[in-house]
Amino acid sequence: AMGNRLFQEARKAVAQAKQAANGEIDMSVDRAIAIAKNALSSAYAHSNTAEKAQLRQFQAELDELTQ
Repeated sequence: AMGNRLFQEARKAVAQAKQAANGEIDMSVDRAIAIAKNALSSAYAHSNTAEKAQLRQFQAELDELTQ
């Protein structure tokens, strides 16, 4: 489903933002976070209740990177 693909992309984008924050990949943390936020927004609109709960968890993990 469309929502599932967007969900997977959001999950990958959050993982990438964490890697950027940890210096594991050569990518700007701000850019990685911006990409992840956009991916989360897109996924949220097309997700079911269970996926939305998981996406909120991803968002919380993302927020921790910017503190």
